[in-house]
Amino acid sequence: MELIQQNPELSAYLAADEVIDHEHPLVRQTAARLRSDGVDAYAYAKAAFEFVRDTIPHSSDTGDVRVPWRASDVLAQRTGICCAKAHALVALLRAGSIPAAFCYQRLNVVHGLAALNLPGGSGWARLDPRGNKPGVDAQFSLGEERLAFDIRPESNEMDYPVLYDVPHPVVLDALRAAPDQETLWTLYPAEL
Repeated sequence: MELIQQNPELSAYLAADEVIDHEHPLVRQTAARLRSDGVDAYAYAKAAFEFVRDTIPHSSDTGDVRVPWRASDVLAQRTGICCAKAHALVALLRAGSIPAAFCYQRLNVVHGLAALNLPGGSGWARLDPRGNKPGVDAQFSLGEERLAFDIRPESNEMDYPVLYDVPHPVVLDALRAAPDQETLWTLYPAEL
């Protein structure tokens, strides 16, 4: 699948905003810890991915009712759904000066991913920070994708090829409006 930048300016994929608040002290401190020992961009990106995937549980797996949507809140609360975890990963990547984007799959609901474009690399690569569990084995891979879920076209599932510089509004609106997980799933989109 060919990935398509929604915004042609690569610098847009380094920007901070209310959601991807990579200038927040917690995001900066986390990035500094992950960057220790002078690691290169590849090692830093892998460490950021594994940190979000492995230390921030997917709230549906744990039954956590909170619905953080801002990257710093996901890091502080140590919980979030796939899209919120993607917000945290994108913020950490951007804090490390690595262009990062939002991308999505349509499963039974919209599933949030992140993508990165490593300096000197061969273009964009999608990553799935959802969190592993039995039957789910997402890995850091810049070649062959190792996402949490394979698309099943016979079930009307699909990959969306667009790389967004900001979270998709229908996803963000649902996250912002939901006071808890139960409400979130009544608002959450099934497709973009």
